[in-house]
Amino acid sequence: MNHDKVEKNIGLMIVLIIIAISFGALVELVPLMFQKQTNEPIEGLKPLPALSLEGRDIYIREGCNVCHSQMIRPFRSETERYGHYSVAGEHVYEHPFLWGSKRTGPDLARVGGRYSDDWHRAHLYNPRHVVPESNMPAFPWLFSNKLNGEKTGAKMRALRAVGVPYTDEDIANAKAEVEGKYEIDAMVAYLQQLGLLLQ
Repeated sequence: MNHDKVEKNIGLMIVLIIIAISFGALVELVPLMFQKQTNEPIEGLKPLPALSLEGRDIYIREGCNVCHSQMIRPFRSETERYGHYSVAGEHVYEHPFLWGSKRTGPDLARVGGRYSDDWHRAHLYNPRHVVPESNMPAFPWLFSNKLNGEKTGAKMRALRAVGVPYTDEDIANAKAEVEGKYEIDAMVAYLQQLGLLLQ
């Protein structure tokens, strides 16, 4: 029988398994690339301003996305705690997106506007000052590290190449908007805009 040849030839079996898995992946993923809800931004969505974009990069650099997801699942227990469930259209301009699945800390998809800037600053300086039971590390260096904005425009140009609608004016003004600000300013700006369109 033909299956005996496949079962006894490990090389052929590996090739056929790869083909089967690839076909299955294509069947699942390709239709998503053509669905309106996954490719079109939700109403009111705009690219991140320069300072928030730098804050997002600091958020990734410090590993915040390792403990905090940004994806509220459509379950009652999650929507009651965090707010409206996440939709693909609000993440169209994110490269890479930061949905995540690990929650050592709470989901941050709708954290924008829930706390004051001062609360975020105190929390990032020492989380236990505002949440005594927190196991989150402190980030005091964000208060002394200054941004120079040298690469902000280049980041925007790279994002524009993958479909984020930054204008020439956004890119030209990026350095001036960021230069001289502290990393904490950028991080707070990023956190304060998270999820505002669907709260």
